[in-house]
Amino acid sequence: MFLLSTIDGLNVGDVIVQLVFLLILVAVIVGVFTFVVKARKRNKQLSRMEKKIDKLSQGEKK
Repeated sequence: MFLLSTIDGLNVGDVIVQLVFLLILVAVIVGVFTFVVKARKRNKQLSRMEKKIDKLSQGEKK
């Protein structure tokens, strides 16, 4: 019965559904942003590791 009640012409159930969809949209945007940031960080770390390995391998050849 709670979901069928109205407040000044607004259905409470409709408001709850809209809030859930908004939260899902925000979660997707935050998830994509987090994925991009972590991917960039991982690429930078791999680049630093590659440089260190190159330095070590050059040192062994000398």
